[in-house]
Amino acid sequence: MQQADQQFLEYVIKALVDNPNDVKVNRTVDEMGVLLTLEVSAADMGKIIGRQGNTAKSIRTLLRVVGMKNNSRVNLKINEPVGGLRSAEMQGQPGALPSSVPVQTSAARASKSVDDAMADLKLE
Repeated sequence: MQQADQQFLEYVIKALVDNPNDVKVNRTVDEMGVLLTLEVSAADMGKIIGRQGNTAKSIRTLLRVVGMKNNSRVNLKINEPVGGLRSAEMQGQPGALPSSVPVQTSAARASKSVDDAMADLKLE
């Protein structure tokens, strides 16, 4: 029988993802409390994490509330799916970005292009 925290997590995650059949939640209990381990397909990983991790943070907050209601401490671990960017990088597969490659943000690109445009105008 599933516990309330595990049922809640499965319900929320399956509502968010495109592949609800690929959602797997494992529940373990130790002296630190309850650990829910979540596995989703690689295509759905971005929906679970959200922008800057906000969706994952919100899910963790809701799980803590469910845990408080049941007098337990609940933590969430999200496993990296096989074929994800990190697993490809660790295995040295081609096409993966090594961690030493700097990634330019759009703001950095925009400011660089503005600087180039100003230099082209040669305003002094």
